[in-house]
Amino acid sequence: MIKIFSKIFGTKNDKEIKKYKKRALLITALEESFSSLTNEELQENFNKLKQEVQDKTKTLDEVLNESFAITREASKRILGMRHYDVQLIGGMVLHEGRIAEMKTGEGKTLVGSLAVALNAMTDEGVHVVTVNDYLASRDAKELEPLYEFLGYSTGILTGEISDESYRKEQYNADITYGTNNEFGFDFLRDNMHYSLDEKVQRKYNFVIVDEVDSILIDEARTPLIISGPTNHKSTDYLKANEVALALTKGEKTEAKKADEPEIVTGDYIVDEKNKSVLLTEEGILNAQKLFDVDNMYSLEHASLSHHLDQALKSHNIFEKDVDYVVQNNEIIIVDEFTGRLSEGRRFSDGLHQALEAKEGVAIQDESQTLADITFQNYFRMYNKLAGMTGTAQTEATEFAEIYNLDVVSIPTNVPIARIDRNDLIYKTEREKFVAVCNKIKEVSKTGQPILVGTASIEKSEHLHALLKEAKVPHTVLNAKQHEKEGKIVEDAGQKGAVTIATNMAGRGVDIKLPEECLELGGLMILGTERHESRRIDNQLRGRAGRQGDVGESQFYLSLEDNLLRIFGSDKIAGVMSRLGLEEGEHIESGMVTRAVENAQKKVEAMHFESRKHLLEYDDVANEQRKVIYTFRNELLNEEYAIAAKIDENIREFAAVIIENAKELSESIMVDDFSYESLIVKIKEELNIEISQEQIEATDFETIEMQLISVLKENYEEKMSMPAPEQRSEIERILYLQVLDKAYREHLYSMDTLKTGIGLRGYNQKDPLVEYKKESYNMFIELIASIKYEIIRILFSVQLRDEDEAKREQEALERLKKEMEASVEDISLNNEIKKTTVEKKIARNAPCPCGSGKKYKQCCGQSGPKKGVLAR
Repeated sequence: MIKIFSKIFGTKNDKEIKKYKKRALLITALEESFSSLTNEELQENFNKLKQEVQDKTKTLDEVLNESFAITREASKRILGMRHYDVQLIGGMVLHEGRIAEMKTGEGKTLVGSLAVALNAMTDEGVHVVTVNDYLASRDAKELEPLYEFLGYSTGILTGEISDESYRKEQYNADITYGTNNEFGFDFLRDNMHYSLDEKVQRKYNFVIVDEVDSILIDEARTPLIISGPTNHKSTDYLKANEVALALTKGEKTEAKKADEPEIVTGDYIVDEKNKSVLLTEEGILNAQKLFDVDNMYSLEHASLSHHLDQALKSHNIFEKDVDYVVQNNEIIIVDEFTGRLSEGRRFSDGLHQALEAKEGVAIQDESQTLADITFQNYFRMYNKLAGMTGTAQTEATEFAEIYNLDVVSIPTNVPIARIDRNDLIYKTEREKFVAVCNKIKEVSKTGQPILVGTASIEKSEHLHALLKEAKVPHTVLNAKQHEKEGKIVEDAGQKGAVTIATNMAGRGVDIKLPEECLELGGLMILGTERHESRRIDNQLRGRAGRQGDVGESQFYLSLEDNLLRIFGSDKIAGVMSRLGLEEGEHIESGMVTRAVENAQKKVEAMHFESRKHLLEYDDVANEQRKVIYTFRNELLNEEYAIAAKIDENIREFAAVIIENAKELSESIMVDDFSYESLIVKIKEELNIEISQEQIEATDFETIEMQLISVLKENYEEKMSMPAPEQRSEIERILYLQVLDKAYREHLYSMDTLKTGIGLRGYNQKDPLVEYKKESYNMFIELIASIKYEIIRILFSVQLRDEDEAKREQEALERLKKEMEASVEDISLNNEIKKTTVEKKIARNAPCPCGSGKKYKQCCGQSGPKKGVLAR
């Protein structure tokens, strides 16, 4: 019924396109007037628009038509490329902060230039985010001459750039290209610096995310994390790996009747659908014997069960050359959506260490989170977010729900001529690969270029071995050959070329075909497996039939493929059994292709729930992150009233310490109050001595006021020694150190809370609600502990006069040289070790600094002196 109404009245998308087409005609009407101008006149017109926007006499919407017309004319002159009308529509969609869904080959890179050139007029920066360094560099370099003509500077961020001043320069450019990881990690690093000058990023104004579905959907399941060493180390990974290898994998047999129990065999059951491993009762007993413990779930041995769980996952869920590769004695993650190596990233929660134990490589220490953020929350910081991709409609609901982004499907400039054939399904994987090889041999004889898509490095190398045996010339593109990517892609469209590729060849790859190959039928796409996401398959198909070119695509599947084995309908297997297929025979029908798509929809729905779940938890942490980072930025600002903040903290410290003393002395009345316990606590915490007479009073409120007065007087006396600007700097740096240390510990506690919160579900409680309550209480405690700790540190810190500190350092250097004369060289195992004999200076002896004073009155003097911070 909906389809019938859509045909009669048109869809919402059709109405949107009609509106954009009218404006595209107005832009095209300006073309003649601008084409008659010289380059200088064209630039003058564009600069005039820029000035009007910056002066706020006109808005970006008001100058859009002229901006697009000038950009189109400039592109024609500088790049030799003229924007089609459908590309103008794409540019308008991006400018409005929406997602432009454009089929592959429609020139999304050029489309982006229209919205970029318009929005860069505000002088607040435009970011263009791509999925990898190769595309970021390629797109930036391709469009840089155009942007330069329009008076803009272009920056490029790649993983190879480590120099922070250079990165800052790239961010300060009018237009900055880079990957999502580079932008995200720079945000986290910026919020770990101790000076505003060290920060590299500037305002989050406007961002265009290329391949938006890959970055905001696929990669959103994994948060960005900067981690550091932790004291929570473990040496149990090797033992857990041994135990995992000793246990036997079992099976679960469904009960034939409702009143019969299911039959479970073995030590553990692998749940591939949910990517988990469950120990049986027998498995728990056997594991405890192997670990030589009575109960591995007791508090004493709690880590053993966790390590064993990760070890079992490493052997049964994670595959070498599929999920990770081993290079240079390291485990490197393979991105499941792009097929690229994710160097620098590590699986969390001890899984990476479990994989290291499995593969026999060096096991690195566990780490703790120092800073983290999800891509969802990073990109939602921008004033305006837009995206473009060839495949977004399948996730339109998620884009609207999570990012408030509409998807607009833009028609192609030329109708698609590619033929997409139904899937071919075989019984076994072996039969499938034989059929693929035969098809490649048959087609390659004609000279038609072929691109073969595989789901993993392992499968690409298996097919490579089969073709090598069949003596079919071919090239392999996967994460192990990523250095040659540009050359392999360039040659993939040549006559007779056979290219085997993982998902690396699925996004942003422009395979150009010579005329003779178009006459042979264009590029042929052969998929050897369906991905869990339909979008990944569509991206692969989209490598052929670009800009109206001819082409062909077909997927070869088997019942042993992970998607069909885990999620596929039993109907397919039933049909194949009834047909009684012989060795090497297949079935092909629209019904089967739809059944496969339904399996993919199930997986997509499952992953959507997973991403929503991750975001719900990160939204809690994000509110806390905003508070901490906002305050941190205030502290970095030299004009921030740090003195007023410390005054406020002293008042709160006094209130807390009096309350604690009241509880300790069980005092309700002032007459029973133990001043002694309060004085002792102040001495312990602040290293200052006060008398009872200074704070004694007839009510607690007056005691508190007098204590505040005493504390402030002590603090002012200590802090009167350095100059005002030095004092402010000391206070800010110490506050930042206390804040960062406390926040790191808080993040570790939050990770621990998140790991175990799911168990609350067994007690009929909503884990998310429990997490919100617990994390709120933890955050309140964090703020209180920061305020308490900064006062404790500020009162305990020692200050010394710069001249005296310098003299003391010189004296120590002289003393060191004197002592080195009495040092003995000891030969031990052919190594020379030096031992330094320390010489203690008598307190009444002349000071070695040469001041003429006694040591106790000079460099040996205790207590505060002025000027230099000493921790």
